[in-house]
Amino acid sequence: MRHEVKYQPSYALAMVTLDPGESIQAEAGAMVSMSSTIQMETSTRGGMLSGLRRSVLGGESFFINTFRAEETGEVTLAPALPGDIAALELTGGSTLLVQSGSFLAATEGVNVDTKWGGAKSFFSSEGLFLLRCTGQGTIWISSYGAIHPIDLGVGEPYTVDTGHMVAFDDSVQYDVGRSGGWKSTLFSGEGLVVKLTGPGRFYMQTRSEDSFLSWLLPKIPKQGGN
Repeated sequence: MRHEVKYQPSYALAMVTLDPGESIQAEAGAMVSMSSTIQMETSTRGGMLSGLRRSVLGGESFFINTFRAEETGEVTLAPALPGDIAALELTGGSTLLVQSGSFLAATEGVNVDTKWGGAKSFFSSEGLFLLRCTGQGTIWISSYGAIHPIDLGVGEPYTVDTGHMVAFDDSVQYDVGRSGGWKSTLFSGEGLVVKLTGPGRFYMQTRSEDSFLSWLLPKIPKQGGN
């Protein structure tokens, strides 16, 4: 298998070349194009319960598409929104937690499931569940805007707006709280933030869907009527 990400960071496209017998799993709707030698199968990947957990709890699609090469061929993948794609390598025993909507694809050696985020994530824009990706292989994550990685040392704190989180290592501790006092939380425009503590790496996106919608929606003309 060979892969490359082109046109970063604004309109990234993942290009994956599969040799005979190789396959990848991708989020429904992620496929842009594929060679005639590639066969696509659609399933819940792990059964009905796993599909429901990803869809209802994890914010992903109920179905997963598997692209398998009969002969050497290419699959191209892209997220729904303009932004970046990062290809990350998982090794045996490593775990990556991915926020809802940022999972794009993975090799078959990667298991994608949901993880309870606890009450601390109840008020965050990412919901109660995160996708828990384990195993060994390649995982492609996507973002709105560019993806920016940050490495944290042991005990090193860092604060990120909830709308800018993409993914982080399982070793990183996190909590959701106020950006400051109640006045700052309500009127600064920052709202709630994710407070991270190392060690580990996390990935943030340089733009926020919520912020874009907050800017856009007031500018859309309202339909008049009598």
